[in-house]
Amino acid sequence: MTEPDVDSDEMGPEDDVEMDFFDHIGELRKRLVRIILGMLPGLCVAWAYKEYLLAFLQRPFQVAMEALEFSPELNMPSPMSMFVAYIKISILAGLLSSAPWAFYQIWAFIAPGLYRREKKIAIPFVFFSTLCFGLGVVFGYTVVFPMVFETLLGFAGELPGGARVQPEIMIDDYLSITLRLIVAFGVVFELPVVLCFLTIIGLTGWRSLLKFGRWWVAISTLLAAFLTPPDVASQLVMLIPLVGLYYVSIVLAFFIERFQKARKPKKA
Repeated sequence: MTEPDVDSDEMGPEDDVEMDFFDHIGELRKRLVRIILGMLPGLCVAWAYKEYLLAFLQRPFQVAMEALEFSPELNMPSPMSMFVAYIKISILAGLLSSAPWAFYQIWAFIAPGLYRREKKIAIPFVFFSTLCFGLGVVFGYTVVFPMVFETLLGFAGELPGGARVQPEIMIDDYLSITLRLIVAFGVVFELPVVLCFLTIIGLTGWRSLLKFGRWWVAISTLLAAFLTPPDVASQLVMLIPLVGLYYVSIVLAFFIERFQKARKPKKA
């Protein structure tokens, strides 16, 4: 008896081994440990150049302060402040430098449940995830930071009657804003990668994404309000990429579906 002519890709994930909840937790823990270990070399190098990294991070703040005719100073509220600040900066630098490794570990965690043809996109997944994350970081640093600092610091200055409000920015508060925005914009720019991946594996499609668009605008508004400082300008700068990247993802999903249909063998 001849075996049925069935594409093995359509039968199910070839590495589909039954795992209970604790097996999944153990696998997740292993991947997280590897991500942390992958961060260590970048973290150590960043610690050696911590002063230069801080100078780079505070450059948009310095430009905004000088434009508003203030002295560009960051203050220490306690003796431990600078040590904690350098630790935070080094951790972020370690995360950014190990982004390809981290995305590969994420892929390795989800890959066993995929079909063979879906596993072939491992390299594009890692590449575009790293690229989009990097673009988000660059966008946050070059576009968002100057706008946020100029807007918020602009509330200080001369008051009626000759009084003057002088900003005194603490290093803890400054890094809290900047590091959060860097990570937030890096994650936001991952949206096309995530939605294209979900389209490739068949969990969504361009029509479903288009129908969900109005809800995504509402969700994006809440996310922008939560992730950015409480001023309209910075919230709009977060909202526009969230909505724009979503609709770019719909276009990409449309072409992905057309490509997948073109590759399917025609029935006799």
